[in-house]
Amino acid sequence: MVAKLQEEKVFKDPVHSAIYVQDLTIWKLINTPEFQRLRRIRQLGTSYLTFHGAEHSRFSHSLGVYEITRKIISQFERNGYSDWPQEERLLSLCASLLHDVGHGPFSHSIEEVFHTHHEQWTCDIIEGDTEINRVLGEVSSDFPQQVASVIRKTYNKPIVVSLVSSQMDADRMDYLLRDAYFTGVNYGTFDLDRILRVLRPYQGKIVVKESGMHAVEDYLMSRYQMYWQVYFHPVTRSSEILLRQIFRRASELVRDGYAFGFMLPPIAHLIEGSLTLSDYLMLDEALVQTAFRQWELERDELLSNLCSRFLNRKLYKYTPLEQKDEAWLSDVREEWRSIGLHPDYHLEVDTPYDSPYDIYKPELLPGSSGKLPILLLDDREQLTEISVKSDIIRSIAGIHRGKYYMYYPEDEVRKHADKLSTETRSKLSI
Repeated sequence: MVAKLQEEKVFKDPVHSAIYVQDLTIWKLINTPEFQRLRRIRQLGTSYLTFHGAEHSRFSHSLGVYEITRKIISQFERNGYSDWPQEERLLSLCASLLHDVGHGPFSHSIEEVFHTHHEQWTCDIIEGDTEINRVLGEVSSDFPQQVASVIRKTYNKPIVVSLVSSQMDADRMDYLLRDAYFTGVNYGTFDLDRILRVLRPYQGKIVVKESGMHAVEDYLMSRYQMYWQVYFHPVTRSSEILLRQIFRRASELVRDGYAFGFMLPPIAHLIEGSLTLSDYLMLDEALVQTAFRQWELERDELLSNLCSRFLNRKLYKYTPLEQKDEAWLSDVREEWRSIGLHPDYHLEVDTPYDSPYDIYKPELLPGSSGKLPILLLDDREQLTEISVKSDIIRSIAGIHRGKYYMYYPEDEVRKHADKLSTETRSKLSI
């Protein structure tokens, strides 16, 4: 028997209006130190430097994912769908709530530099010596491992995994609506209520009733627009580049034996590759920004300058490139050296193709290592991958709009514009 709260708890939420908690386990998980840490991790990393309202946290997003999962399960149970395993309710809710508990400060940028992965840290937190592990263990001795297996996508009932991780899961539905709300754009809005009504459990999968195809088209178009207008925004990419360069420079200095005037142990262990779980749980954006503020005072001028640029939003300028001309870029690097700039830190060519986001990939079929495609269920109980029937989805799934951008410190380059070649001045409009 799953223990219930004596009185239902309600969180007011700007996206879902209200988030309801009836289960004692969920309430206890929310109040663990590991989950409360997510209040200090921004959902959109450095996007607040582009969209000033994007200050929302992984905490609020995780509650939102839990609430969407709760609504989906309630709809299944209300309608008495026999394909939904009711005994998996608490497991699904716990996995939804905890799916991002392993995110670190500035999320994907940190992961790229130090080759860490938030899903692995999530499982370490769930299975390690933590309050979350103890709360889950109160359900049953193997319950923490069951929750972790859902996060790893190895749980033996794919229908549970697909609620948390598929191409139309509770995670994506919440972050689109939440990110659109807090960035102040309308691109991410779609009819969540309609989508929830047309979801069905069928043959161990979550599928969509065919009459709901247009609502799913709207959802995928929202994703398409959000990715290009928000997630791939070149100003955000510029701030991510600075963040990565700060950690690259700090790592380089550590390797060279540089004596830092200020260094926090969790950050030192992160750089050295000796990070423990307790170290990781101390990492949040407040701690990282404290280090950056102190590193502004370091003797190393490059590290100091990078930190100052990040904290004071003196971002690199970006210039779109028609193509990635390696010969010209090699010449530019030499020009950068001649004017006293560091080409490894003051010049970067970037494309959003390496982003962790994707719009929709119909080729990821059952049995692949990716996320399952969206399947339509017709009146004859036949399943069809959605892009087969939707011209709209077929077209956006095949679109690749990524372009190259060159990033550089415009203020420093302009000081020496007279020393640059005519071609470089022309391409950079200097």
